[in-house]
Amino acid sequence: MSTNSVNISVETTCENQIREIGYDGTELYQPPPTLSESLAKCAARIDFSKTSLDDLKKEEKSAAAAVEDEKDATQFQESLWPWDAVRNKLKDALTEICVLSDVISIAKDKRYLVLDPLLEEGDDTKPIVQVYSRKKAISQAAQVLLGGAERLRNAHSEQRSRNVSDFHIELLRLRQNWRLKKVSNAIIGDLSYRTAGSKFGMSGTFEVTKAEETSDDDTPSSSNSSGAAANNGMPIKASSALRVIVPAELQGVAYIKVITQKDQEDLCTAQVNLMGHGPNIPAQVGVWQKTLEFAQNVLFCKELFAQLAREAIQLQAPIPHVVIGNQIRATLLPNIQLIISLCHSTTFDSSQPAPINDHDHVLEHSLHQLLRDVHYKNSHHPFPHPASAPLGPSKKRMLAGPTAADRETLLEMTKTQTILEQIIAQAQHIFMRKRTQYVLDTLARDVKDPQIVSHWNAMNSPTMSCVKINIVTHGYDAIGRTSLVIHVKERSLKCICRDGRVMKLSYEPQELRDLILCQINSHQISCLISLARCMAWTVLSNSNHLGIGKVEPLGNASSCLLASPNSDRMIAVQIRCDPQIDVKVYIAKSPRQDFFPSPLVPEKIWENLGGNFKEVRFDKIEGKSFLNKMEFLMASLTSSSA
Repeated sequence: MSTNSVNISVETTCENQIREIGYDGTELYQPPPTLSESLAKCAARIDFSKTSLDDLKKEEKSAAAAVEDEKDATQFQESLWPWDAVRNKLKDALTEICVLSDVISIAKDKRYLVLDPLLEEGDDTKPIVQVYSRKKAISQAAQVLLGGAERLRNAHSEQRSRNVSDFHIELLRLRQNWRLKKVSNAIIGDLSYRTAGSKFGMSGTFEVTKAEETSDDDTPSSSNSSGAAANNGMPIKASSALRVIVPAELQGVAYIKVITQKDQEDLCTAQVNLMGHGPNIPAQVGVWQKTLEFAQNVLFCKELFAQLAREAIQLQAPIPHVVIGNQIRATLLPNIQLIISLCHSTTFDSSQPAPINDHDHVLEHSLHQLLRDVHYKNSHHPFPHPASAPLGPSKKRMLAGPTAADRETLLEMTKTQTILEQIIAQAQHIFMRKRTQYVLDTLARDVKDPQIVSHWNAMNSPTMSCVKINIVTHGYDAIGRTSLVIHVKERSLKCICRDGRVMKLSYEPQELRDLILCQINSHQISCLISLARCMAWTVLSNSNHLGIGKVEPLGNASSCLLASPNSDRMIAVQIRCDPQIDVKVYIAKSPRQDFFPSPLVPEKIWENLGGNFKEVRFDKIEGKSFLNKMEFLMASLTSSSA
């Protein structure tokens, strides 16, 4: 082949018809017909009505005679009809099909033909010999089965007499509650939470073997040291056929202790573990069940503490969190710390439980549930998500474009709280709730008049509670009451008054105490005004913030000035919101006794002016409450003036 050769592309000619031409100039060709389509097309051109069978026979005879007459002729004469060969083949095929149909109909009818296999030539076998041989084979198989059943029955009765459960039954129950797999000749189980999305690196594998047979003198607990340790040293009534071997780092008892501490004084504590949450297992299998429960509890506590320690190091708090050994310290509020400790011991004495003062079950449940929520989110991603590709953004972020989300909304989508942040927020809320309860209970105990009634909402979130406070006077509920709602959050309080005012308070308890005292003053003045109107007294003036008297570091004063129906008596009431509520009442009479007419003031109408106010010994007036005493005072002044 020469080097100057040129490649030539040869294309076949397009013999197919063009079926369609697209807008872009693409030509779509009609595919060539198949053999069956070509045959059907050719057969459609045959006109069987033009020639009869007799004519065809005559033509055949004449053609045969012509062939005989012209035997010596070398020239071949074609048939006058071009489809003669096709017709002959179809006719032969139809004949064969008819013959085959007749043969099949005769073969099916047993009256004409019986298709039974022919016996080979040989000795005739008697039926009784076959019966005896089959009976012998069945009896031998039955003896084998009965022998095996008898051995199983003897082994089962022996196990019952020794109070030992069946190995296979216990293994079946173990498979129902725990994950097992066979590796070579050993049975390996898994205690970890990796199927739930756990990222903890510690292995939770354990080995299952058949327990060795022990003599009657040996105690049942000596055959399984791990079972004895799991049962806290108590004697086991029934031995187990399984022997469970757990790693050394998962043996013993572990729990996480959470303490809220203020100045070396424990405010509330909680202990987190998984013990006591397993299924009901019979006594025979309680040995290995307790062993695995304690081992999984150790694994759960270590995984939770490792997650909290990792988050404590990564978080940037105003006061840095401290991780030392098996202890995490976080600052909730000034002089208040949250201490999370991992306690792991290989021995546990059930007779001396750890002292727990003011145990907080809500915090315990939250700690126990947060890690499970992390596992659930790792294994259950929101739809839609790809089936085989890496997981992308969440559903909200995927819909951020069509919904035209702004930058602030996108930033909120990316914010997530870690387990430690949620625990700290819940601990802060618990402390704020306890502090609010203490302030309200103290005021309700110290302040007898009016009465302070607190209603805590039972449906609360882990980081917010709601309390409704009603301030009422006994016997004067219909005249008036003062209500306010307090939302207890993580580090602050939100107070909503009855008139719609919203006040935000810090975590200091004195602010809440001052607010309640101010509400008490306001309640006393408003109820006094309502009572005066009921008794036909006139309200001349009132103020909730009176700027008289000495300046107090805390609190304020409220006042009210009332006039009798005849306007000859006046009552001035002053209520000061000190650390102790102080009530002072003054009265004035008219006409004035010290009025003397003079040339400068000749008219006597000025003698109707009120005289000097004189203080009343309010504590000596009869009555159980402030409003009750004021009612007696106004009634006595009204009767004296009449």
